[in-house]
Amino acid sequence: MNRACDPVDVVLPCLDEAEALPGVLAALPPGFRPIVVDNGSTDGTADIAASLGATVVHEPRRGYGAAVHAGLLAATADVVAVLDADGSVDPAVLALLAARLPGADLVAGRRIPSGRRAWPWHARAGNAALAALLRRRGVPVRDIAPVRVARRGALLELGITDRAFGYPLELLLRAGAAGWRIVEVDVAYRPRTGGRSKVSGSVRGTLRAARDMAAVLA
Repeated sequence: MNRACDPVDVVLPCLDEAEALPGVLAALPPGFRPIVVDNGSTDGTADIAASLGATVVHEPRRGYGAAVHAGLLAATADVVAVLDADGSVDPAVLALLAARLPGADLVAGRRIPSGRRAWPWHARAGNAALAALLRRRGVPVRDIAPVRVARRGALLELGITDRAFGYPLELLLRAGAAGWRIVEVDVAYRPRTGGRSKVSGSVRGTLRAARDMAAVLA
């Protein structure tokens, strides 16, 4: 059981998040230690992270899964969280998710959009379709969430192989197959801070993520 005083390492996969990152790091709850995984940024993301006291990991292989996996390998805490670094989810929710962990193996945020700009229709539709497929396979989720908390050792033992956008879907599939207790917690989902999402910011990005996830389902 994770005690309230135990640290939680927060893996923040980053590709050009210099604008949003300072606010995200400042909003982390006490005891939540940031590990910024720079995935080839050209805007000074890594330097900003280091100057603000975050642990910085450089992952040259492009891909969301590659960045998350590198962060897990660098983490040392028993409990780890994964959070997008674009400001779309308030980092304060991580404390709420971690508090649910003693009764679950994986606690994931279920995104509730705070406005029309927060979650474009094409991304929301694709997410809903994938979540429905997961439920048919016995995985009780309604979101392929970008924010989650679990035990580091257990995550690594799942043996997730996808290093692109299919990573979170493969995580849920493997967790379901392993009999994990999965709990979803509603979290407000707001427009990202600056720039455009690599996934939901365009139909092309959403299709690329859907391609990666379809490969996982296959």
